Amino acid sequence: MALVPMRLLLDHAAENNYGLVALNVNNMEQIQSIMMAAEKTESPVIIQASRGARAYAQNNYLRHLIIAASELYPNIPVCMHLDHGDKPASCLDAIEAGFTSVMMDGSLTTDGQAADYDYNVKVTKEVVTAAHARGVSVEGEIGVLGSLEHCGGEKEDGHGLEGTVDHSKLLTDPDEAARFVADTGVDALAVAIGTSHGAYKFSTKPTGSVLSMDTIKNIHAKLPNTHLVMHGSSSVPQELQDIINKYGGKIKPTFGVPVEEIQLGIKHGVRKVNVDTDNRLAITGAIRKVFAETPEKFDPRDFLKPAREAMMKLCMERMTQFGQAGHAGKIKQITLADQAARYASAKKGACGTGCGCK
Repeated sequence: MALVPMRLLLDHAAENNYGLVALNVNNMEQIQSIMMAAEKTESPVIIQASRGARAYAQNNYLRHLIIAASELYPNIPVCMHLDHGDKPASCLDAIEAGFTSVMMDGSLTTDGQAADYDYNVKVTKEVVTAAHARGVSVEGEIGVLGSLEHCGGEKEDGHGLEGTVDHSKLLTDPDEAARFVADTGVDALAVAIGTSHGAYKFSTKPTGSVLSMDTIKNIHAKLPNTHLVMHGSSSVPQELQDIINKYGGKIKPTFGVPVEEIQLGIKHGVRKVNVDTDNRLAITGAIRKVFAETPEKFDPRDFLKPAREAMMKLCMERMTQFGQAGHAGKIKQITLADQAARYASAKKGACGTGCGCK
């Protein structure tokens, strides 16, 4: 089956009150892990590649691997999503490469500074217009990703305004979010609630002072029909940290976003939940264990198979926890051409943004 637009999956998730884990990939084994998990749990999937992943693996490798996944698992709806496109050209290039969904992250300028509202609207609207004509979904972002508590952690692919002292920049304003959706017509909106990329999100289990779930609730109240996105939502399980450290790693004590908080977000309009670090931890722990226990092994398959299995189990767990398990067969798969026709029809709605209002 051909790849599907993300809007199809988000609409079904909203209609059935569940969330979708969006999983980053860099290589074949990660894609295999996701599809194995999806088959076992009967889950639709969002596979996403960042600019860093595309640079590492080369665009054509990733594209053909994900297309192969959709062919090998025809009953699983698969969306191929560009994570954190930094400018319209990046998104348009991904669309030409066959991505069925793109993120235009206009919350930052191309030099990594916080962007103003007008800039964000301009670049995001440009991508929406081009993408929707092709049936491709668009995710935008309002507010700036970055932790309210600076833990000295790494950035992932350079995304986010980490460690800033102006905490007001790190939370999305609900009124501004409503304006942004009306001004751009995005299919999904990533909002800033105090999370950040990487493993080092919080030094203690996060509370409302550093993880603002109330922001999600307030935005959902103003935008009940908009699909919200939580970025930087790995939970950084202690057991995965322990495995890495047991076999020679040096992960510093850290906390991620608790699964129960993500589940709360799903109850308040969150439909897409980005998870990457958890999978990296699962893979690294499995590989370190093989190296430590069987140092005589040298065949890459000897450590990549356990790594693939570890990531698959993590993906299955998140698919079940977020509620998408069991829904793959319930979604009527459509083509990009079908979705483009839907966008064209929706433009006849009251607001003219393509949101589907009547």
